[in-house]
Amino acid sequence: MGGAVVDTGDSGVKAPDGGWGWAVLFGCFIITGFSYAFPKAVSVFFKELIREFGVGYSDTAWISSILLAMLYGSGPICSILVNRFGCRPVMMVGGLFASLGMILASFATNIIHIYLSTGVITGLGLALNFQPSLIMLNRYFSEKRPLANGLAAAGSPVALCCLSPLGQVLQYKYGWRGGFLILGGILLNCCACGALMRPLMALKKTSEVDEKETKPKPKPKLLDFTVFRDRGFLIYTVAAAIMVLGLFVPPVFVVSYAKELGNEDTKSALLLTILGFIDIFARPTCGIIAGLKWVRPRCVYLFSFAMIFNGITDIIGSMAKDYPSLVVFCVFFGISYGMVGALQFEVLMAIVGTEKFSSAIGLVLLVEAFAVLVGPPGAGRLLDATKNYMFVFLLAGCEVVLSALVLAICNMLFIKRKPEQPDPPAKMEMAVIDTEMEELNKAPKNDQDNGGGENGKKQAIEQEPESIGVGSIELENASKNVTEPNGVVVEPESSVKILEQ
Repeated sequence: MGGAVVDTGDSGVKAPDGGWGWAVLFGCFIITGFSYAFPKAVSVFFKELIREFGVGYSDTAWISSILLAMLYGSGPICSILVNRFGCRPVMMVGGLFASLGMILASFATNIIHIYLSTGVITGLGLALNFQPSLIMLNRYFSEKRPLANGLAAAGSPVALCCLSPLGQVLQYKYGWRGGFLILGGILLNCCACGALMRPLMALKKTSEVDEKETKPKPKPKLLDFTVFRDRGFLIYTVAAAIMVLGLFVPPVFVVSYAKELGNEDTKSALLLTILGFIDIFARPTCGIIAGLKWVRPRCVYLFSFAMIFNGITDIIGSMAKDYPSLVVFCVFFGISYGMVGALQFEVLMAIVGTEKFSSAIGLVLLVEAFAVLVGPPGAGRLLDATKNYMFVFLLAGCEVVLSALVLAICNMLFIKRKPEQPDPPAKMEMAVIDTEMEELNKAPKNDQDNGGGENGKKQAIEQEPESIGVGSIELENASKNVTEPNGVVVEPESSVKILEQ
């Protein structure tokens, strides 16, 4: 890895908002699909594993739980590796781990081997792909970032609709061992997606930039804990942890809920297909809405609305007594679930910025890992105690609504909105105008020094256009420097220094 370019995210390059960024978006779409859909798709093989190893359903369910725990819990490790080696090499190594885990699992002789191979190794590999792909997406998109996040998040329902039927076909034709082996080969595509993550590089253009690059730069922190000083980040982390407690509960229990009401297995499983289909269109649509000019500065409150929508849907869905009402619940849950999925990382990017996002997402995922391990099992214990699905959905809805209230109310009370600062060209224009005013103010003094007669007035008039001409030339040059097409950012204050000299 010594020859790899380390993309620290502090290259001073403006996000292209397109170009190669669309290839990065495609790679992030695939990785997001694998990361979120794979733990659910593996559950297709659970019945075969129960028969093979003579274990219970709860034993096999630990495979998906360990996968999700590794995906979330290894966030800080991913942040350290990304800040040390860059996104591309980390993702390609992660793709090898993800594939290796499934291949080793195909030779397992007991359930513990599958825990270690599929759960730990594959889970770590997916984590090493998921987080860096989001970091690169954040670096390649700025103005179009909400749309890019929505499109990338759509990879999860699309992959779920593809991987679950594929798993059933593989199990029928090749058994669970052959299915695991083929899925391991499919996961090698993570390496190809990692190769798409080309780091942004600034082109050397001026001697001034060369001088800046020769100066020694401080080494970036492997894990930046200063994000905890940001009130917005703390509020987001607490709200996200509460949200995750209940967010994933309804998709886990809705099929069992339908069976409890007396519906057939195939008819009950169709509910997840409906939910996933709605989710596919909800995420990009929400990304478009979040990118609107008057919505984007308030995306935190849009995220809060999405969570309230999701929580109220759970609460109302708890009263469902027949199949049609569950279908309606899945439609509205798919919309709200898609909105949450499209906005959760967009809001985090907006809060912490590009430079600290690699550390922030790792720390957030670590906190969410504990909630993921507590949420669904806790709901299962509640179901065992009450024997009533209504209380499970009510609890999930209340948790999600509580997280929305924490996020919205704390942002209104503790986060002060910063005044909008003018962009660099506007700053340049203001600086040049101030310089011109100083020249004009000197004119009366020169008039007095020259006797205060007609000669003094003529001299002042002659000096005035000269100063204005210099200012307009400097303003034009400064604007050219700021909007340089090769992506190099040159400090606009340099022209002001020339004027002062």
